[in-house]
Amino acid sequence: MTRDEIQTITDEINDKMKNIQNHYNIDEIKKEIDLLQTQMTEPNFYDDLKRASSVGKKLRQNEQLIENLESLQKQVNSLNELMSTVNDEDFALMQKDIEEEVSNVAKNIRELWITALLSGKYDKCNAILTVHSGAGGTEATDWADMLFRMYKRYCERHDFDFNIIDIQAGDTTGVKSATIEINGNNAYGFLKCEKGVHRLVRISPFDSNARRHTSFASVEVIPVIESGELEIKDTDLKIDTYRAGGAGGQHINKTDSAVRIKHIPTGIVVQCQNERSQIQNKATAMKILTAKLADLKEEEEQKKMSAIQGQLKKIEWGSQIRSYVFHPYSMVKDHRTNYETADVNGVMDGDIQEFINEYLVKANTK
Repeated sequence: MTRDEIQTITDEINDKMKNIQNHYNIDEIKKEIDLLQTQMTEPNFYDDLKRASSVGKKLRQNEQLIENLESLQKQVNSLNELMSTVNDEDFALMQKDIEEEVSNVAKNIRELWITALLSGKYDKCNAILTVHSGAGGTEATDWADMLFRMYKRYCERHDFDFNIIDIQAGDTTGVKSATIEINGNNAYGFLKCEKGVHRLVRISPFDSNARRHTSFASVEVIPVIESGELEIKDTDLKIDTYRAGGAGGQHINKTDSAVRIKHIPTGIVVQCQNERSQIQNKATAMKILTAKLADLKEEEEQKKMSAIQGQLKKIEWGSQIRSYVFHPYSMVKDHRTNYETADVNGVMDGDIQEFINEYLVKANTK
């Protein structure tokens, strides 16, 4: 790059830094940090463990945000100073290092701006993600299992903890549905972008004639909210227990430990069988139900946010948000943003952050 080209990028970095500073009120965040620290010194603060956990989590998030903002501002200042003081002769000698520095700062700016876009009511919450196989038997259940692995690998890449809540195995292979709880800062904010139908095109490993097949699976993502945020009446619930099926230890198939709960007013049904006791399964199922009801309420209250939150569509042609083509060529394409990559193996190994970033940017610039 020429010096003028690098200066243009530097000017864009400064503009984006100003946008980030306008988005975040650093003084207000620091005041909130002081308030949270004061709360943590109150007598009997830890008597309410739920409140203590919430305050501690918020404090850590704010402190990390301030650290990121101040670190980024130092990087931008250093870059500006370098570009304003280096002469043409030294620039030619340092050009490679300068280009690398500009690239790193631009990358850090973009990452922080993406995080700034996560301003929804539940964006900072943990998430519950479910993959459902579409019609198509073995092909569909195998594809659902591949997607399920992709999201587990995504969690590992981003240091998100996850816990498998429920798995309904396919008749031959794969899964009919699989649900995991994902714990990490902004887990819901990022993964909500994955809601929708995902389409696979490949040469089927289950077809002896090696024909090309198309399979569908849908992804549902809901936020995990505090139990006290939403009141659910016992009279609105129909709770059934049944014997859990599949692998999972000695308790499986021996007791009626699995739990299915129906919310009568909305017709929402949730179930859990992967915990080791009926009490644990019921608690997890109630957590999922609470999250589904909160998500439903949020959609009803904020219809204008539907473009960001996505909709669970019918699993068929024409409704997919993303296509994964393994044959006759390699490509993964998001139909909402037109972002695509030929690195199919990387995507299936959990490298989907750029798809998420592109969607967040587009959804927030409409």
